Amino acid sequence: MVLLAASICTRGGKPVISRQFREMPRSRVEALLASFPKLISAGSQHTTIETDSVRYVYQPLEDLYMILITNKSSNILQDIDTLHLFARTVSDMCRSLDEREVLRNSFELLGAFDEIVSLGYRENVGLTQIKTFLEMESHEEKIQEIIERNKEMEAKEELKRRAKQLEMQRREAARRGQSAFSGNSGGFGPGGGYQGVRQFEGAGAQAPVIRDTGSPAPSAPVAKPFKSKGMQLGKKSKNVALMGEEEDDLNGAAAATATAATVTAAASSAPAAARVSTKAADPVDLLPSVRQESVHLLVKERVTLAAARDGSLESLEVKGDLELRITDPTLSKLAIQVTPASTSSLVPSSSLQFKTHPHVDKAGWADGRQIRLRDSNKPFPVRQNLGVLRWRATTKDESSVPLSVQCWPSPVEDGSGACDVMIEFELQASQLDLQNVIITVPLPAGVEATFDAPDVGTAEAGDGILEWHLDEISQSSGVTSGQLEIRVNEGAQEVDVFFPVSVDFVSSQTLSEIAVASVVSAESSQAVNFSTQSVLSAENYHIN
Repeated sequence: MVLLAASICTRGGKPVISRQFREMPRSRVEALLASFPKLISAGSQHTTIETDSVRYVYQPLEDLYMILITNKSSNILQDIDTLHLFARTVSDMCRSLDEREVLRNSFELLGAFDEIVSLGYRENVGLTQIKTFLEMESHEEKIQEIIERNKEMEAKEELKRRAKQLEMQRREAARRGQSAFSGNSGGFGPGGGYQGVRQFEGAGAQAPVIRDTGSPAPSAPVAKPFKSKGMQLGKKSKNVALMGEEEDDLNGAAAATATAATVTAAASSAPAAARVSTKAADPVDLLPSVRQESVHLLVKERVTLAAARDGSLESLEVKGDLELRITDPTLSKLAIQVTPASTSSLVPSSSLQFKTHPHVDKAGWADGRQIRLRDSNKPFPVRQNLGVLRWRATTKDESSVPLSVQCWPSPVEDGSGACDVMIEFELQASQLDLQNVIITVPLPAGVEATFDAPDVGTAEAGDGILEWHLDEISQSSGVTSGQLEIRVNEGAQEVDVFFPVSVDFVSSQTLSEIAVASVVSAESSQAVNFSTQSVLSAENYHIN
């Protein structure tokens, strides 16, 4: 066989990554991939397509395609076997088969592609050998890392030594300054030392009066010797702290006399970096931590929603993963029993599509929802997160929407561009406890917006957006709905400037309610202690 290129592309033919094994211009590869979706016939059971010049051998990977481009004289059986090896490699190295995850692991994937095919010909390797080759360790690299660490430690020790030396010099200078001050104060005559100190104290006591009245000081007091320890990283100056307290007192007094709870976007001093977003961190970190056993299972779900401005649902997609982490090697041979999706869950069980890890026994999953390895003598990997199960569901049923958000712009009909916008939310799924909720509304560029303090949560504006923060939305907290009214005086000739409205949140309950019922040893069938945690997060939750 002669393999020309191995590519991963979207359903529309957009290339995500591609490796050419023979001399081919980039434009040629892009043209071949762009024409590929047009050649697929609906309902076809074949995974090969032949054109006048090349042959496509492909396999769907959820929303993507794994494609091999070969010449027409290559062995089709070898091509299909090579395609399966490529697909298993991508599934093993990517936690989810989407464009973002493939791009994140593009460097490792291209390295694996080079291990499978060399100069257009298949190498005699398997998935285990490929992983071994990619994890090869360099002795020189380890030595270089040790040298770098030693240099850092030596630099830290040198800094400590110099800091101690500077501290001793400051103390010595302070002692010399103290003795010089005592000698000068005693030079006024008999008892001059005592009188000099009294004069110094008197001038210090009158200093506030002179500063307040603005009159010049009658005489310059003798400065106290320098006894400070200098600037230290991580510590605030006392003067700065006192100034901050005085400013807080003034700000508090001004706030006490205010008669309206109106905030302007220009006066908001909260920095953008201080805002908490579920996209800026792992959603699991935003939930209370759990005590992890030697066998820990994490159920992760991500919801993608597109809704109209009146709140009607356009599309809703749920993607889930079950990740296994084992820290005790003696418990690495397991069988995991998964509970079926609840009939009362927000996502209908009939719409769920499941996919197990390539090494998981398909029959065990199909017969009894049990996850175990095909080869019972092999253990699960230890001390790494392994995705053993994935599921996906799409629906247009509005009863599956966890949180309904509506945006109602009302432009003023005087041509000034002024507009009043009402944002409201309502918890649709009463069984869910949504935390760290952030509703983000775009604002006209360079325009100041005013808004009344919301009845629940807090709001802040800046950098062309308004963010409405709510710590919790749930039946138990009593917060299931809320409203926020925004006003702009210009820049809203078109109400499209306020869209799309995006929503972020996390929850410890999932939409499908998939859970782990039990974990047993694959050798002795005895129950194994395990811990589990569930997390639901909003991936792309937009009101358009």
